[in-house]
Amino acid sequence: MKVPEEIRKVKRPVNTIVEDSGRDGPKRYSVRERSAVKYVPGKNPQPHNGKVVGHIINFKFVPVDNKASTEAKPKMLSYGSVALAKSVCDDITDDLLAVYDAGKVYSIMSLAIIRVIRPSTPLSRVSAHYRRTFTSVFFPGAAVSQNSLGNLIDYLGVDEDRRKAFFLKRISSVMAEHHIAIDGTLKQDNSTVNDLSAFSYKARVKNTKDISVIYAYDIEKMEPVCAQVFPGNCIDASAYSTFIRNNNIDKGIIVADKGFPPSKIKNELNSRPNLHFLTPIKRNDVRIKDNDMLSFQGVLSGIAANVLYCKKQIKGGRYLYAFLDQSKSSLEAKTFLTKAKQDSEFDYEKYCDKKDKFGLIVLESDQDLPPVVAYTCYEERWKLEMVFKYYKMDEDLDRTRVQGDFAVIGSEFINFISTLITCRIINKAHKSGVLKEMSYGEMMDDLSSAWRMTDAPLNVPASSDDEYWVHTLNTVMETLEKLGLSVPVAKPEPKKRGRKPKVKEQSETTPRRPRGRPRKVTVSQNTEN
Repeated sequence: MKVPEEIRKVKRPVNTIVEDSGRDGPKRYSVRERSAVKYVPGKNPQPHNGKVVGHIINFKFVPVDNKASTEAKPKMLSYGSVALAKSVCDDITDDLLAVYDAGKVYSIMSLAIIRVIRPSTPLSRVSAHYRRTFTSVFFPGAAVSQNSLGNLIDYLGVDEDRRKAFFLKRISSVMAEHHIAIDGTLKQDNSTVNDLSAFSYKARVKNTKDISVIYAYDIEKMEPVCAQVFPGNCIDASAYSTFIRNNNIDKGIIVADKGFPPSKIKNELNSRPNLHFLTPIKRNDVRIKDNDMLSFQGVLSGIAANVLYCKKQIKGGRYLYAFLDQSKSSLEAKTFLTKAKQDSEFDYEKYCDKKDKFGLIVLESDQDLPPVVAYTCYEERWKLEMVFKYYKMDEDLDRTRVQGDFAVIGSEFINFISTLITCRIINKAHKSGVLKEMSYGEMMDDLSSAWRMTDAPLNVPASSDDEYWVHTLNTVMETLEKLGLSVPVAKPEPKKRGRKPKVKEQSETTPRRPRGRPRKVTVSQNTEN
């Protein structure tokens, strides 16, 4: 398209030409440099145009601003909550790098951390939180667009071998004497395009479908070890052996609930000599009566509760541990009688059959354990239930937000990493004493308000008096210090209250007067006759 004469006459750099793009707008007329001349035999030299160096705008030459054309980078970002997550996950990143490509690892960690600090964030909003937090500084260049994350989640779900390799690295760190709690949770999933969504026993009542997610939790380390997705109609007992086998759990003492009986993993126990179990049995199990397990031998010491115990070795070399908690016994008796009163139905024979077993729990194990150890290990199984509580409430992961089979599996892999990070954050916050002063949610909300300059050095610890903090409250700074995220400033010793004693100045030339009244001197006169 021919460039108007008045445009061509505008003063511009030498050795340039003007081109008309034909599109309305301020940058319609581009100014290009003449970069070279191409000689063709028998023809006139053909000019070769180079890059655009400016535009004719409002009859003036406006050069291209290379700096303005690049994406603007923020000078400050939300720091505190991301820094806390980063402080507990360096080894997780290393384990992922041993299995996945570095680019994918950065995207995995970015998505997992954002699910920790900003629960319920949809994939379409991850990029926004990535750009406004130090996640973009700790994991630069991560692909976090909605399409990129969707493809990543599908990839993670498809590549089972890499997921297993990652979990295997974590399982290998479990010590043989550690206790591993295994339990499952149901998540709502009403998808019509995957085979994992199915009616569980609980979901059928609500007319919703679920998926089942089973976790293994290291009680000593207080963090999850591995996880696996199962269909919602797959009961715990049927998935038990598959979970042990697929994740190659070959050592430790499994502490499971009644839904995971040892009979379901008989082959796995026989083929894994370092794998053992500690599992409750039903109160109507005939072995309780046959072995006289209600003849208690004493009271457990070293625990706060009043618990009677009985330990006996039974046929097959296994051990039974019976515990009767007096407070739980009273509570169960009260519940039974209250219900009988409400229903106006009291069955005396049923009451007599149950009253001796109120508050009773009987454990079966292939290990000869001190009774207090067996009791404590089973009681600490609640820590895994707390993990599921944080999983569903604080991380808002009570339902799936993806559709396909592989997408569900891949998303749950990300959720596992998020849950692992959350457990470590909670453990760190407990040890620091922060959770004595505020809830987990309040702590994370406060920390997100701590902003920091992006040019702050990452190779040295942050200091509470450096110039890189942005509008951070003193109370939040104290929390950062307690969590080890900022080095506290040395504070001067508090001044002693009251006035300093006044020091009396005494002249060196003036003789010091003796204390008390001066002694009376009698002068005797000698009279001479």
